[in-house]
Formats: sequence, structure tokens, C-alpha cells
Amino acid sequence: MLAKDMVAASAKPLLLSILAGGESYGYEIIQKVRELSGGQIEWSDGMLYPVLHRLERDGLIERRVISTTHPPGVEYALTELGRSLTAQIETLMQWIRDHMTQILQARARFSEPAEPEA
Repeated sequence: MLAKDMVAASAKPLLLSILAGGESYGYEIIQKVRELSGGQIEWSDGMLYPVLHRLERDGLIERRVISTTHPPGVEYALTELGRSLTAQIETLMQWIRDHMTQILQARARFSEPAEPEA
């Protein structure tokens, strides 16, 4: 399992990226996070909904009531602002991944034992 601080730091970009794929219910989001992380991230309702509410308050997502039964059926979708921020986050994450790969490859080359001279 990942450390809690890593899970917390990844919550916003992960949620936005999931919702970039289309509207989703809270339960579906929890399942997608578990699936996409290979079981490394296990979110509960208590972790998910405060983040969803914060994203909604910030204008990045909107809540759509689908059914008024109890509990009501609510799905979440990105707003235009949310789509714009998601694109920026994904560009940044790609840049980080590319540069971290370069750094790790360089570090591996430097830490390889020298070839013995013949």
C-alpha cells in the first residue's frame, strides 16, 4: 500500500483524470481507483466525498442528481474549468514522468560497476 501522504497528494489529479473519461458515481470512482492502482490505493467514502466536495466548491466538477431515491443517485462530471486544469495536470505529469525516467536511467548508469580493463 502507498503511504497516506502520497495518496492524499494524488487525490485531486487522480479524480480529475478519472472524470476526464466521463461522468461517474462515487462508488464507480472508488472502484476505478482500486482497479487503476492495481489495488495499491483503497479509498473509502470518507476519503472520497470531502475531495469531491472541495473540487465542486472550486468549480472543477459539478454534481448531477440522477435519481431522488434515498440515497440519491448522484454522478460527478468535469466543468470546463476542470477540463482545462486536467489537461494542464496531465501535461505536467507527463513532463515529470519523462524527466524522472531520465534521472533514474542516468543514476543507474553511474552506479554500474566499471568494466575491468583487458
